[in-house]
Amino acid sequence: MSQRAKGLAGALIVSAALLAGPASSHAATVFGSGSSASVPYLEALFKAYRKVDPKTKFVFTANNGNAGAKDVQDGKSAFAIQTRPPLPSDSGLSYSKLFLDGLCVAVNPANSVSGLRIQQVADIFLGTVTEWPAVGSSLNAPISAFGRFSTAGLYTFFQSAVLRGQTQATNVTALDKDGEVAVAVSRNQAGIGYVGLANSGPGSGVKRLSLDGQPCAPSAIRTLKYPLSRYAWLVLPARSPNRTATKFGDWVRTSYAAGRVIDKAGAVPAFNAKKPPKKG
Repeated sequence: MSQRAKGLAGALIVSAALLAGPASSHAATVFGSGSSASVPYLEALFKAYRKVDPKTKFVFTANNGNAGAKDVQDGKSAFAIQTRPPLPSDSGLSYSKLFLDGLCVAVNPANSVSGLRIQQVADIFLGTVTEWPAVGSSLNAPISAFGRFSTAGLYTFFQSAVLRGQTQATNVTALDKDGEVAVAVSRNQAGIGYVGLANSGPGSGVKRLSLDGQPCAPSAIRTLKYPLSRYAWLVLPARSPNRTATKFGDWVRTSYAAGRVIDKAGAVPAFNAKKPPKKG
C-alpha cells in the first residue's frame, strides 16, 4: 500500500473513533460528529485537553459537517464540528466560532497553473470550462474535477462562496471525505479539487492555488484576505447543551494552550489568548 493510501486508510479509521482521555471508572464519554476536514485539528486538541480534564473521553465520528449538525438535531451527538455558517435549516442548534481555517483549491503538482480567479473556479465546477488550456495551463488535457457530497459542510460552503448557490456539474466526481479529494488529485495530473487546509499541505501530494491573487495560507486566512477563509464552528443544542462539550469548546476558542495547538496543527487561532495565564 502506498504512503498516500495508508494515510487515507488511517484517516478513515480514526474518523470512526477519535478518542481523547484515558479510560476511568468515573470517566465521562462525550459523542460528537461532523467535519472530516477538521479531524487533524481535533486529534491534536483532544490529546491536549487530557491535561485539562483527564477523566473525559471524546468519541468523534467524521461523517461530515452537515450530517454532524443533523446528528445534534436528532439527539445522536452531543456536539458537531461544522465548516459552514448556520443556515435556516439548523433549527434548534447553537453555532459558535472556534478558529479560522481555509478551503483550498488544489491541483496536481504537474500542472503549471499556480493561481485562478474565483470565477474561473466556478466555471470549472459548473462544467462551463472543461479543458486546462482554457484557464492558462500548459497541460493539454480535459479537466478532472473532484468535489464533495452534499453531506459535507465544505460542499455547502463551496456552493455558496464559489458557485453562488448553483449545484456542481455532473462531471465533478463527488467524494465522501476531505482527504479523499487530496488523494484523488494527487493521483491525477489533470485533477483539481477543493480541500481543507490541513489535507492540502506539505506531503499531501497536491499544490494549493492562489485565488484572486491571495494564497491559501495562514497569513492570508488570518487577515481574511484569502477569499475562501472560513471558520470552524462548534454546534450544540440550543437548549440544555452538554456541559462537558461546552467547556471543551470554550477552551478551544479562548485558551492560550489551545491556540498553540491550533497553530501547530495548521489552522489559525482567532480568539485565543496571546499569552499564557500568570502562575500563582
